[in-house]
Order: sequence, then structure tokens, then C-alpha cells
Amino acid sequence: MLRPKRCGGGKQEVMAPEIDLVIHDGHVVTPDGVIEGDIAIAGGRIISVGKPVSGGARRISARGKLVMPGGVDPHAHIEQMSGMGQWNADTFETAARSAAMGGTTSVISFAAQASGQSLADTVEDYAKRAARGAMIDYAFHITVTDVSVAGFDRDLETLIRTGHRSLKVFTTYNIQLDDRALLDVLTKARRHGALVCVHAENDAIISQARDALIASGQISPRDHARARPRMAEIEAVERMCRFAEYLDQPVMLFHISTSEGAAAIRTARKRGAPVWAETCPHYLFMTEDVLVKPGLEGAKWMCSPPQRRPADQEALWAALLDGTLSLVSSDHAPYRFDETGKLSAGPDAGFHQIANGLPGLETRLPLMFDAIVSRGRGGPEAFARLTSESPARLYGLERKGALAERMDADIVIWNPEKTVTYGADDLHDNVGYNPWEGTTVTGWPERVFLRGQCLVEDGAFHGQPGSGRWIDRPVLATRPRGMASEVEAR
Repeated sequence: MLRPKRCGGGKQEVMAPEIDLVIHDGHVVTPDGVIEGDIAIAGGRIISVGKPVSGGARRISARGKLVMPGGVDPHAHIEQMSGMGQWNADTFETAARSAAMGGTTSVISFAAQASGQSLADTVEDYAKRAARGAMIDYAFHITVTDVSVAGFDRDLETLIRTGHRSLKVFTTYNIQLDDRALLDVLTKARRHGALVCVHAENDAIISQARDALIASGQISPRDHARARPRMAEIEAVERMCRFAEYLDQPVMLFHISTSEGAAAIRTARKRGAPVWAETCPHYLFMTEDVLVKPGLEGAKWMCSPPQRRPADQEALWAALLDGTLSLVSSDHAPYRFDETGKLSAGPDAGFHQIANGLPGLETRLPLMFDAIVSRGRGGPEAFARLTSESPARLYGLERKGALAERMDADIVIWNPEKTVTYGADDLHDNVGYNPWEGTTVTGWPERVFLRGQCLVEDGAFHGQPGSGRWIDRPVLATRPRGMASEVEAR
């Protein structure tokens, strides 16, 4: 049972005629704990938290509800072409609608460089798409796949300096960088002040396992997990931890799925390596058995890395609660289960011909609320930290992720008692199926506000295409510690 601290007793009441919105009588989840009190909003910002507030153009009672910061999802693929040459299902408009309906108000998606494309052109292309359709606030990770293009160093420095403070690299797929290129990108990121995010799997291990399975005719979706052995993640995670340590360059390791991967990160952090890591709901709540379905049905749940075993789930939860893993993202990678998406190679496709990924923008927060708040795996403060505060802080979203004065008024009112069972196709994206069909969650985002403006109320979405704003990130919390790296010492 929640026992919020009372706030406001003996404090001066806030009375300002310019107040646009007051949310009152709720249990407000702040970085300092859960308090009882009011939140006042003016000009899209929070101007007071906890103090009693009079007046306001609009007043909303949150009695019996939890008032949370809007979700920050730092890992989503939106209006992006895959390495297999397929566009994913969502535009910025459909993805933003889905995100908001699930309580997320800020997203970091990818500006993915195509072969031969300059970084400047890459970001310009994605910025145009987002400006046209986004209905929540957004930033980009610049996905680096071709370091040989003309002007690469100049563009990288300029983009980082102008607020694009995170990069993404791969150690697998046909867009991977070799070790020398990885070290060079890490060095440049350190020089200019960017975080490097890594999809860390060993490509040689994967290709050997995949080719052996194909040769033996074992190509159904259920074979996908064996095609990406856990050792592929373990080796690449350990290698990237060492690279980060060697150069004293901050690294964020994406979508950790194994107990060994989490253990390697814990060990590296104890050594002082500047390493952070995330996991995703499909690793916390699904196992590889989800791929075992008739025909190609299991393709709906194919993702990379694949889901693992129950023991891995427990290890990931332990790593979240002890701080080894810093946050939970969705890794939203939406493909329809038809010829435009996962079945584009036909009804007899093998796992190696099926796009990897599943939708998650809309379901991330309800799934995590149910587990952390309703089922007691940490409480409301832990939920806010893992899904809003930590991603905002680590990625430099300075006015996002927390309920405090001068922050953007990105606010979600949660009904902790409402129970919902997901259906077959009840999400608001463009995917056409819900991978969590049949899952029941307790706790639901009933009202969602972006910069004080109502996005979701009474189950209806009120956003307008193009109303989302790009989030400038002038600095990062994940700065190098200042000690000389081995390279510089030479």
C-alpha cells in the first residue's frame, strides 16, 4: 500500500493567474519519493510540485492515482529501412500515437546511415520525416555504418556539437564495423562528447551457427534462437566493455538478454569501466519457447538477440534492481505479419529470411508497471527511474524524465487498480498484431500530457501530426571520467 509523504503543510500556497493546468490530490512520484500534493503547469513547464495550488485554467483530480513522469523510450526503430531492405511498419505518426497511448512522451529513434550516404544527409532525411509526423518529442541516435564516406569526420563533429549526442554501431549484420573502425568511432565520440550505443553480438559465431542450421534444413522460427547463440552476446559484450575501458569512452550496451552478459557488465562496472546497459520487456517476460508455434506463426516473436531462458529472466531482474542494468527500453521494431513485413520472402521462408523485431512502444510501460508497481518488484520510484528518469539522464534529455520544477510538463496519470487483458490487435501502431495477446496487466495510463497539452484522455488520442519537437541534448551525464586513456598515454 502506498504511504506517500504529505507535502504542502505550512508552505505558501501557489496562486498565479497564468497557471494552465493543476493536477491535484494525487500520489506524485518525484525523484525524492512519493508525495501527496499538487502539480502546477504553465507554459508547458512544471512550476511547482507538492505545494497547494489555487486557481488554474483547468484542474484535474488524481485522487487514488499515481502521477508519474512521461515515459522516455530511448530505443525505437521508426520509419526506418532494415538491413534486409524492408521498411518497418510504423511512420513517426503511427509510432507516436502508439507510444502516447502507452504513456510514453519522449522517444529516441534512429537516423540510420545507408551505405555511401553522408551523416548530414542521413540526419536531414530523418528530421524531415519526424517533423512531418511526430506527435511526441524525439531525438535521434545516429547509426554509423559507413565510415569511408566523404566528410565523415566533419559531419560527425558538427552533428554531435549541435545536439545529436548519441551514436549507434553494430558488431553484426551486413552493417557491422570491424574492430578498428569501432575503436576509431569510439575515439571520435570521446573527443566530441557523445555516447556510443552498441548492438553487441559476435557475427562470426552467429554466421557459423546460422549456416549449420540452414545446411541441415532447420530453418523454422523456432530455430532462430539457436542461430544466435548466447555466446555471441557474451563475447561481444565483454569485448565492448574492454574497448570502453581502454579508451575511457562511455558505451551503452543495448538489449542485454543473457545472465552472462549482465554478469560481464557488472564486473566491468566494478573495474570502473564507463559502461551502461539496458534490457527490454521481451527478455524479462518471454522465453525462447514463444518461438515454438505452428508454421511461421513464431515469426511474430522473432527478435535479435532472441528471447532466452527463465534463469536469464531472473538474472536480468536482479541486474535491474542492483543497478547493473540502468533502464528498460522497448526496442520497438515493427513489422507486419504479412507479405509487406515478416512474410515478404513467402510462405516457406526460413528464419534467415524473416525480419527481426516486434512492436513495444505501447506495451513497455504497462508491462513494467504491472511487474514493478503492482507486483512489488521495486515500487513506483523504481518504475519511474527505469522507464523515465534514467534514460532521460543518461542520454542528456535535460528537461525530461522527472516531475520537478522547470521540467517539461510530460505527465502521466496512472490508475493502479485498472486491469487490462491485451487482445489480438488492440494496439495503436501499424503492425496489425499484439505480441502480448492474452497478457493481463494491472495499472493503466489514463491521462497523458506532453508539455502540459493533453495527448490521451478517456481512451482517446488528441495529438496532431508534427506537434512533437526535436530534443536538443547539449551535454550528457555519461561523460568520460577525465583520466587519460592508454592511447593518449602513449
